[in-house]
Amino acid sequence: MATRTNTHSFQGPEGAIDCALDWPDAAPKGWALLLHPHPLFGGARDNKVVTTLSRACVQAGLLAVRPDFRGVGASGGQYDEGRGETDDMLQLIPQVLARYPEVADGPFVLGGFSFGTAVASQVHARRQANQEPDPAAMLMIGTAAERFGVAAVPAHTLVVHGELDDTVSLQSVFDWARPQELPVVVMPGAEHFFHGKLVGLKALVADHLALRLG
Repeated sequence: MATRTNTHSFQGPEGAIDCALDWPDAAPKGWALLLHPHPLFGGARDNKVVTTLSRACVQAGLLAVRPDFRGVGASGGQYDEGRGETDDMLQLIPQVLARYPEVADGPFVLGGFSFGTAVASQVHARRQANQEPDPAAMLMIGTAAERFGVAAVPAHTLVVHGELDDTVSLQSVFDWARPQELPVVVMPGAEHFFHGKLVGLKALVADHLALRLG
């Protein structure tokens, strides 16, 4: 659990990128960027899946950064189908490192839920094209494989999907993952928002972070 949460507005191409920052109880050893679901359907940084990811990251000793995408909360701009949101996150990353240099030399974790996975994957693809290193861990929860352009991700990525997801079909996630030979963890009985399954989801993420971060 975060010992404290504060907010800070960074600057994006269309105005403020307003973020919640969840801090561990000791000096952070790295940081995580965690991206929320679809802005036009109520998605925001306080989504329960995103805050579950944050709790696992904080437990692993990371500063967890939860931005509101453009047009949500105090963030400027308007929804841009993932394109502008990707630009925003690429502009956000160096600003976080400049403001909080204590996390700059530690591991970086990139994660998202639903629409947030599409943005996270595009952020990774753009960073990879610029020959920037892969994140130490990547978290793709409820991957929006049939609704948006979800790019390829590192082989070590944790992909979790609900067996009963009727928003994004499990088959579409398998179709996206298959060419990458990427394992998919299927949570029995879970639907898209993982109602009643968040404890199990947090445990999966915590175990993955322990494996990846040591």
